[in-house]
Amino acid sequence: MGKIAIAGNKGKKVRSDCFLSLEITNQGGIEIQLQSKVKTLFADSIINLANKVLKYFDIENAKLIIEDFGALDFVIAARIEAAVKQLIDTDKQYLFDIIDENKYSTKRDLYRFSRLYLPGNTPSMMINAGLHKPNGIILDLEDSVALSKKEEARLLVRNALCRINFYGAERMVRINQGQRGIDDLKYVIPFNVNLLLLPKCESADYVRKIDVEVNKIKKEYNIDSRIFYMPIIESALGVEKAFEIATSSKNVVALAIGLEDFTADIGVQRTKEGIESIYARTRLVNACHAAKIQPIDSVFSDVADMEGLKNNVKMSKSLGFEGMGCIHPRQIPVIIESFAPEENQIEKAKKIVKAFYEAEKKGLGVVSLGTKMIDPPVVKRNQKIIDLAVSLGLLSEKWLQEME
Repeated sequence: MGKIAIAGNKGKKVRSDCFLSLEITNQGGIEIQLQSKVKTLFADSIINLANKVLKYFDIENAKLIIEDFGALDFVIAARIEAAVKQLIDTDKQYLFDIIDENKYSTKRDLYRFSRLYLPGNTPSMMINAGLHKPNGIILDLEDSVALSKKEEARLLVRNALCRINFYGAERMVRINQGQRGIDDLKYVIPFNVNLLLLPKCESADYVRKIDVEVNKIKKEYNIDSRIFYMPIIESALGVEKAFEIATSSKNVVALAIGLEDFTADIGVQRTKEGIESIYARTRLVNACHAAKIQPIDSVFSDVADMEGLKNNVKMSKSLGFEGMGCIHPRQIPVIIESFAPEENQIEKAKKIVKAFYEAEKKGLGVVSLGTKMIDPPVVKRNQKIIDLAVSLGLLSEKWLQEME
């Protein structure tokens, strides 16, 4: 008996996935054994796909055992490819076309209030994530993936970028640290990823190194669309280097802070009140605003405490953050609603912006509201509130048109 490779997941709670074992043999052709609750309906399509993938990798003799738990075709293909690559040395990739719904790019100044983290080796969490309407969906190759599953996750994330409908959410991938993260790039850059999260970032040089590698791959695949970066600051050194990192590349559109690792790095316990991280968070916020990019706060880890989450977002917003991460879909609406401007803010912004437009039409160089003078930074800040209110449907675009 030769070496047997295994891939995938199994267990009572596993769904939308499969577990398989593959042995390459010397003779006997391809033998496929399938266990599945939907075998009657989908046996032929699963077996045909398996044969197609094995043939693509020039495997003529093999024994493949598949335990299916409702996996879609791109999941099964990724699992078979992962097993194949444990047994043979090949650079070939079994690729799916990118669905039309995912052929979109995003903008530098896109609102990034909520970003939903999804483990990169758990397909059941990916499939319908876009229906929850987060601003961004993060397919995670780093902390949520066991070291032994890193290679499998790359293939699954690659296929997910091609085949899962993100429903317009910004398509994000958190790569690994260091060289492993650079090696991740060839599995995500060619497949219309919109933004890369760079974990535990501590230097501008690393961001520039990512830039070089991304540009190489973009040139190889004739990719024109911008790919943005969101370095994650997770250490004391990263906090001190925040401004350098924020200005390291034109593709950096935001910095995020990761408080679990940061608090561990400085040797304190993370609390809901967050007093222990105030310096780090305000330092990051200041660096981001100085660099004209977005500051993004850490995740709130208690998924059952909605009131605590709401209070946390209010504190985050008061410090100058413009978004935060989510680890559960139920957190998304609370975060978006909490970052949205309140009614009194919108009304005040309308008055200020209206006064600006009226002064501009009259050719006045000075803007005033009542007895108070309004300087350009105040107008700009309140215009941002108006734009945000319009984007969230809290204010009609007709109001803006009337001002113009």
